[in-house]
Amino acid sequence: MHHIIHINCFEFQKVKVLSNGELELDIREQTRAVIENIATILEASRASLEDVVDLTVFLVDMKDYSGFNEVYNKYFDAQNGPARTTVAVKQLPSPKLLIEIKATAMIPV
Repeated sequence: MHHIIHINCFEFQKVKVLSNGELELDIREQTRAVIENIATILEASRASLEDVVDLTVFLVDMKDYSGFNEVYNKYFDAQNGPARTTVAVKQLPSPKLLIEIKATAMIPV
């Protein structure tokens, strides 16, 4: 028997403010933070990233795909990792967000 958990995660904190007041948004930092947040939520349910079976990734700009994928591949194996769909969206709830990830995990009972 398994429980299914759905997690929707994004990260507001990984934004640098430059001396001219503009925001420096880093897809690698935001990706790492989002995946770490998902891992933390899963740990609270006695699960791990290995239990993730499906991810939907929302990117504000597909030019960020390679930077996102570089970090993603440090957490998930292409051969045995979860199914993944990556789509571009017009915007996310904050202009500080470059990425949002929805994860589905099957947790053994």
